Amino acid sequence: MKLLFQATAAVAVLAVTSVLTACGASPGTTAPVSGTWDEVIGAAENEGSVLLYSSQKPANLERLEKAFETAYPRIDLEFVRGTDADINPRVETENRTGRGTADVHMLTDATWITNAAQSGSYSTELIGPNLRAPEYRPEAGVLENRFALSSAAVFALGWNTDAVPSGLTSPRDILDPKYTGKIGIVNPTGIASYVDLYRYYADTYGADFWERMAELKPRIYPSALGIAQALASGEIMVTPSVQPLVTEVAAGAPVDWALPPQPWGTPWYSHVLSVAPHPNAAQLLVDFLATREGQTALNEGYAAALPDIPGSVVQAQDIAAPDTRDLTPDKVAQYSQEWARRFQS
Repeated sequence: MKLLFQATAAVAVLAVTSVLTACGASPGTTAPVSGTWDEVIGAAENEGSVLLYSSQKPANLERLEKAFETAYPRIDLEFVRGTDADINPRVETENRTGRGTADVHMLTDATWITNAAQSGSYSTELIGPNLRAPEYRPEAGVLENRFALSSAAVFALGWNTDAVPSGLTSPRDILDPKYTGKIGIVNPTGIASYVDLYRYYADTYGADFWERMAELKPRIYPSALGIAQALASGEIMVTPSVQPLVTEVAAGAPVDWALPPQPWGTPWYSHVLSVAPHPNAAQLLVDFLATREGQTALNEGYAAALPDIPGSVVQAQDIAAPDTRDLTPDKVAQYSQEWARRFQS
């Protein structure tokens, strides 16, 4: 495994909208070779490495690394895993300075993706042939020829089977005083997709859902990954929103999961960064993500961008995307403040 480090919130936060409008094309912009796809592959092998920034699950990224290096043994794939709130500012800084470190960026922040795809400031146009294959459904999976659908997180109910042997069927089941202090929820601060999740749950399971949840003093985690680990350790008993615990169940952890009647999900998109130090290997990696090998490696317990991927729970193109018109930076910041008053005061 080549997990370099966990990106941290200590990275200085830059305003997405100001960067998108003011940045423009970076003086450090790079591009793949002009020629056939075979020539791109040859140039990628000469580059010899590719670095991915991603908020995906580490176990899935490790499988992706192995699959990619099996397909392209002359190219070393490394990855940095962190939340979108950690990684997006890092991408913005590298773009602004023209000093790229990462080659590919995989994220779920719907507003960031929409703004970046429309501006073209951060990305190189995609050229991989698998992104245009009919079964990939490029009309639904590729945005502005810059962002490619790679996966989608579908959030499920989760529980520790030692503490809750009968399981859960609805998020409302968790609103029980017996779970006080033993519920895990994710911190949505500054993350548009998680703000969308909170709003969706309020719309679907009751306007007072989160007020009642706050009364039960839930434990707060920076990501769904932390929630999954806390369930397995017994630190918490239940959660209304965790990624399907396929890997954990297979490993024998005392956990289980179920999709609620009306599940929520959010897609991951990947793009080749305009300041990528390895632009050909970056194109190759994003294209590999649209192959059956790449999708199988990345999507155990997730929604895949291709049909009939082993271990996936649904097809990503069929998940309704968040409404970015209501997830502007100002509205995300406002909701984050309201959430902090409710859960952290």
